[in-house]
Amino acid sequence: MRLRLPEERPATPPEGFKLAHPVISHDGTRTGFAGVSLGGALPYGFVDEARCVYGRRHRSPALRCDCGFYCVHTFDQALALACASQYRRAVLLEVTVLGAYIRFERGMRYARQRVRVARVGACVCGRMPSAFADAGWGRTGWRVLTAICAGCAARRGRTAFAPWTAVSFAEFVRCGGGPLRIVAGGEPEAGEDDVAERAASGARTVPELAAEASLMQARLDWLQRQLARFTGGGQAP
Repeated sequence: MRLRLPEERPATPPEGFKLAHPVISHDGTRTGFAGVSLGGALPYGFVDEARCVYGRRHRSPALRCDCGFYCVHTFDQALALACASQYRRAVLLEVTVLGAYIRFERGMRYARQRVRVARVGACVCGRMPSAFADAGWGRTGWRVLTAICAGCAARRGRTAFAPWTAVSFAEFVRCGGGPLRIVAGGEPEAGEDDVAERAASGARTVPELAAEASLMQARLDWLQRQLARFTGGGQAP
């Protein structure tokens, strides 16, 4: 006879931690996250339902399948996973587990989730990041993003496939449908009252404003080049 674990009926939804890559759709209208392992082929939104990565028609998490969202129980466990070289540029997510779930020793596999917080590491230059930029790779229909500071965003080159240099954190949250709190680098965490006050007032930090300015300048440069091509005015500056 097989022993089964007792069913849990928690008063509040469980919470967990996981690693993921921020992504943006090819047309720049949607944002989300892609898993770092099995589920990386199926990007998900800030609030989403798991789908079987093998295309099977069953609900996740199925007992005889590996499908479903995954998370670990503690922040330290997620930090340990981030030490692996292939995960160094991933972000650390804090999630609320929704729906059915299967609990393991180190984590859970579950049906639905809400991404509440995304913790972003420093820019490759070591400065505080203020935006996301094209990481140079992705999935069909989705570009993977990496954290970048305002200075590096302004210097980044633009191509016909990516006429923008960066997507500010505020724009990333807006395209994803929010709400999502992004904690950058070693930035001290604001209390819930501070977050609500900033959201109500529309206040922006200096790095956010710098990223927005560099993004607007990049789009303006791209539009000037396109206009020069169509009007026969030669190369735009």
